[in-house]
Amino acid sequence: MEDNKKLAEFLFPHIDKTPEYYEEIFPQRDLKEGAKVCRFSPSPTGFLHFGNLFTCFVSYAMAKSSGGVFYVRVEDTDQKRSVEGAIEVMLKGLSVYGIVPDEGVIGDREEKGIYAPYYQSERKEIYQTFAKSLVEQGLAYPCFMTPEELEEIRESQEGESIKGIWGKYAKCRDLSFEEVKTRIENGEIWTLRLKSPGTLEGKCFFDDMIKGKIEMPENVQDIVILKSDGIPTYHFAHAIDDHLMRTTHVVRGDEWISSAPIHLQLFKILGFKVPKYCHVAPIMKEEDGGKRKLSKRKDPEAAVTYYIEQGYPSDSVNEYMMTLANSNFEDWRRMNQTEPLSKFPFNIKKMSVSGALFDIVKLTDVSKNVISKMSAQKVFELSYEWAKEFDKELASLYEKDFERITAILNIDRENKKPRKDIAKWSDIKEYISYMFDETFIPNFELSGNADSALAVDVLKKYREVVNLSDDKDTWFSRMKDLCAEVGCTPNVKEYKANPDSFRGHVGDVSTIIRVALTGRVNTPDLFAITALLGEETVKNRLEAALKHYEEEN
Repeated sequence: MEDNKKLAEFLFPHIDKTPEYYEEIFPQRDLKEGAKVCRFSPSPTGFLHFGNLFTCFVSYAMAKSSGGVFYVRVEDTDQKRSVEGAIEVMLKGLSVYGIVPDEGVIGDREEKGIYAPYYQSERKEIYQTFAKSLVEQGLAYPCFMTPEELEEIRESQEGESIKGIWGKYAKCRDLSFEEVKTRIENGEIWTLRLKSPGTLEGKCFFDDMIKGKIEMPENVQDIVILKSDGIPTYHFAHAIDDHLMRTTHVVRGDEWISSAPIHLQLFKILGFKVPKYCHVAPIMKEEDGGKRKLSKRKDPEAAVTYYIEQGYPSDSVNEYMMTLANSNFEDWRRMNQTEPLSKFPFNIKKMSVSGALFDIVKLTDVSKNVISKMSAQKVFELSYEWAKEFDKELASLYEKDFERITAILNIDRENKKPRKDIAKWSDIKEYISYMFDETFIPNFELSGNADSALAVDVLKKYREVVNLSDDKDTWFSRMKDLCAEVGCTPNVKEYKANPDSFRGHVGDVSTIIRVALTGRVNTPDLFAITALLGEETVKNRLEAALKHYEEEN
């Protein structure tokens, strides 16, 4: 025991604090019963994967639905992988989806909260304090094994089920204080390893909030807890940080389950309460009749920037993620169509054990529904902000007349059954292109009973009676009156009963006018479109269509 204390002092002469000191300056949180403390712990690599966003979304939902705390901690101990400005990019990416930390890293080198610093690279002294304590207790030791020795051991273990430094391979485990002192004074490089108390027969257990009860062999490896530069490994750092930041629930990808025995052992050896684990299965994608993980390399939708660039509203992506996260969300949404997402009683135990299946078609449907419920003013504001960055041509169309563009976006909106034509802001330019002469593409293909002969007769009559001052009832009366003049019926049922008695019905007449004015057979309300096109444009398009059908006859 005396040698352990001497060794700890020799290895860490600069550390003058104790674990008890940090327990005191990072106190327990004063939260209501049941409140959860969750975190997002990115590495500063600059890429925000949809899977990361989803896991973070779940973590955030857990914290907020319980009246708890969500914080961001940056795991930047591996400086070689750090990308300048990466954290700012990630935080901006999260904020787009309403995920704003209550504390932790809130900007590039900007922090909020009493558990700071939240950058692991600035917590080196804290980790070394706990490392020193483990050495004092005889639970950690310096290891002098060279890269060549480690490689030799790796090769010798190829046929073994348990790999790593343990048992007979832990050559430095029982070195005396004098041997350690001499080797360090001779300039030998060392790392600090945990002296694992695990046995080959031992088991560890934990109750995962998504996967259920999990039993695994306990850890027997003497893992590295401090690297040769004194920087901690992820395993060691995260255990100390989760404890001192008083994290109650850890939401992470299920690739971390294999590391659970190490983490459980570390918490126990350090004397910490183990947080609740929630291991999220990866987002999957169907391919060639099978399933695979959503891939950063293969799938553009794996990058969160994809949704921003395409113009999916954050509300749409959040709604879609909740359909992936909780199996009962869609039923709740049907019963609570106007409630904000934050009102949904999120439950981690209703998450899929095997992993959600990413479906861009489903996202599109969800987004159409979300956008259909937005006011025209909100659609205008959000899509204009998007267009200024990603579609300059659309932005310039908006800037011609903000009031008119809002009225265009309001056609068949803000009623009991709004249209669902727009799934993302990048759809809008094509959707409204016929409303502007510079983007209108004439197309004279007809459908139903409408043909070029009927089109000539309809357009000749309609150009004489069209009046943009009409209200909707007057406009429709003119359409019905026009039917009789060209041998059609204003009554669709009448046409179906006696199709040989008429050239068509009111739907065919309106199709001809619709195609002439918009180049499409399916559009929102034709009356509203006509009014917003303006007298000159309506006249010019009717004349051009009439000329085309006359030439065709």
